[in-house]
Amino acid sequence: MDITHGKYLGVDYGDKRTGLAECDISGMLASGICTISEGGMRNTAIRVAKEAESRTCKKIIIGLPKNMDGSEGERTQVIRAFADLLREQTDIPIDFYDERMTTMVAYRFLVETGTYGKKRKDAVDTLSAEIILQNYIDRERAMKR
Repeated sequence: MDITHGKYLGVDYGDKRTGLAECDISGMLASGICTISEGGMRNTAIRVAKEAESRTCKKIIIGLPKNMDGSEGERTQVIRAFADLLREQTDIPIDFYDERMTTMVAYRFLVETGTYGKKRKDAVDTLSAEIILQNYIDRERAMKR
C-alpha cells in the first residue's frame, strides 16, 4: 500500500450547491465532507481552494458531466469554466472524472437507505462528490497495478 499518496478533494460542482469529499492520505477511501452554497461560481472556487489548502490536499478532482455518448455538452463547459476560476485561486493540480450517472446512483442509494426530503437534498451533492472521488482513486489504483 502506498501510504504517501496524499489527500485529494472531490468536487461535485453545482450552480446552487457544491458537494465536497476527501480521501484519506493513503488514497484508499473517500468520505463526504459537506455541501457548500457560496453563491456564484467565483465564490465557490474561492471556497473550494480554501478547503483544499486547509486540508493539505495534493490534487482536486472535479466531476465532469459528459453526455451518454461521451461527448461534452453545455454543462461540461460550465464545469471547465469553474475549473479555470479554481486554478486562479490555487496551485493544487486539478483533474476531472467522468461523472455520468453519479447523481442517479447517489439518489438511488439515499432512497434505499430511507433518506427523504430535506435530508436527501442536503446529502445528495456530498454523496455525489464522494462517489466521484472514490471512482477516481479506484481507477488510479487499478492503473498502478
